[in-house]
Amino acid sequence: MMAEAEEKEKKNQNSYHWYPGHMTKAVRMMQENIGLVDLVLELADARIPQSSRNPDIERLDAGKSRIILLNKADLADPEYNRQWTAFFRGKGFYVLESNAKTGAGRKELNDLVQEVCREKLARDRKRGIVNRPVRAMVVGIPNVGKSTFINSLAGKACTKTGNKPGVTKGKQWIRLNRSLELLDTPGILWPKFEDADAGMKLAFIGSMNDEVIPVEEMACDLLAVLREFYPESLRERYRVEWGDSGAETLEGIARSRGCLARGESLDLRKASGILLDDFRAGRLGKMTLERP
Repeated sequence: MMAEAEEKEKKNQNSYHWYPGHMTKAVRMMQENIGLVDLVLELADARIPQSSRNPDIERLDAGKSRIILLNKADLADPEYNRQWTAFFRGKGFYVLESNAKTGAGRKELNDLVQEVCREKLARDRKRGIVNRPVRAMVVGIPNVGKSTFINSLAGKACTKTGNKPGVTKGKQWIRLNRSLELLDTPGILWPKFEDADAGMKLAFIGSMNDEVIPVEEMACDLLAVLREFYPESLRERYRVEWGDSGAETLEGIARSRGCLARGESLDLRKASGILLDDFRAGRLGKMTLERP
């Protein structure tokens, strides 16, 4: 049994590992520019609030004040949005739920930035510095919605967006208004996942390149998590019951969706893609895969 557990751990670490070379450059960029900003806006995915927070940011933020934005909160379980907000506030962070696509949380963020930087703004006024905007660095893992978030705040397309990791390649300053200026940075993963489950969950939300991970393996792993936390989700979406294994359940989804390959055999790869797309788009329901 111990050997089987170790083998599964090794398999997961090998499967869910992706660290493109440009991320080393992104880390260096953050280190070089952190002194230019007043605070850090860290976007996390509300569906996996802990796994989507890069532990290296703690080391790189140079003690700057930080606001954690639980982005894509509309796709997450509302009850756990509240619990995670309370959890992070208990750790001393400022926290807001946000939905980059609709702009939810935009006004609250502007107000919170002014509150967080109140002492700094007061010092500026005493020194005769007026109308200098607060400068904030926007950080987060790939595909967490940074560019969409910035465009929503600005009310226009300032940055490239895309539902895949690695869209933002370099830094850029965006002046939102007279009181706030943002520095956008590329999404950063970390070179080694100490927790294999974290890498797996990052793959679920699309923060890794799908092409480097066997899609059927990823789908079976997602099914195991859904069975634990949201066991009714498959019946409601696909009208299928749980099988004895992930592969058997995936076969049920393939039959339900008419996923057939040549010779009328089931196309499990296509069924896997359908399952992952449905999860990422929220069609399986509002889900949070981690508990505080």
